[in-house]
Amino acid sequence: MLMVVSPAKSLDFESPAQSKKFTEPRFLADSKKLVSDLKKLKPEEISELMNISETLGELNFARYANWQMPFDLKNSKQAIFAFKGDVYIGLEAEQFSGHDLNYAQKHLRILSGLYGILRPLDLMQAYRLEMGSRFRNRDGKSLYDLWGSKLTDSLNIELAEQKSKVLINLASIEYFGSVQTDKLDAEIISPVFKDYSNGKYKILSFFAKKARGSMAAYIIKNRIDSPSKLKQFDVDGYRYSEEDSTPSKPVFLRRQK
Repeated sequence: MLMVVSPAKSLDFESPAQSKKFTEPRFLADSKKLVSDLKKLKPEEISELMNISETLGELNFARYANWQMPFDLKNSKQAIFAFKGDVYIGLEAEQFSGHDLNYAQKHLRILSGLYGILRPLDLMQAYRLEMGSRFRNRDGKSLYDLWGSKLTDSLNIELAEQKSKVLINLASIEYFGSVQTDKLDAEIISPVFKDYSNGKYKILSFFAKKARGSMAAYIIKNRIDSPSKLKQFDVDGYRYSEEDSTPSKPVFLRRQK
């Protein structure tokens, strides 16, 4: 099986990574072209494009100005250790063994507005560029135009190499929207996580994101190789709900005391 998750806005390039192993992003040439175009923007234009504050606009202006190749462990960090958002709180990659990292490297993919798709140990430099950004580039009016077919083809190749017909979608709608699902040669399983709040079960953003990361970690640590085994997921109090689920959308409910 192959899994996809979203990246994160929060980054950590200060603390040391838990591994010295690294690989290079597969679409780095495309990333270089994007950065070349982003470097032409003023801080205020970056703020407007990304709908962020003036301070964050200045920060990302500096990030793109300093972005350079080649990537190495001095100027870059492995993606799985660099991202620090809600999904990665649940993933807890710092707790992975060497064998876990090797399994993740083969089965986990991170969708990215700048890098397209990242393996866990792919080096990356700090950036911010959401997939949904309406950034005109050399391939179209948005990042979906740039990445759509490339990500789909890449995933199909990897699914074929693994002799798998299953993709576990743990990414957000914004990021998974970059994949041309009608051209994907796989059964897509999109787990849903709901918490009990105000008298009913509903998707609560922070908890749902963290749960996606927790499920990715569960698959990695337990070497899950079948969608049916996902029903056994019981991390942090979630339980599979047969009556609320469909084959493509298994639902996990949690009612905290």
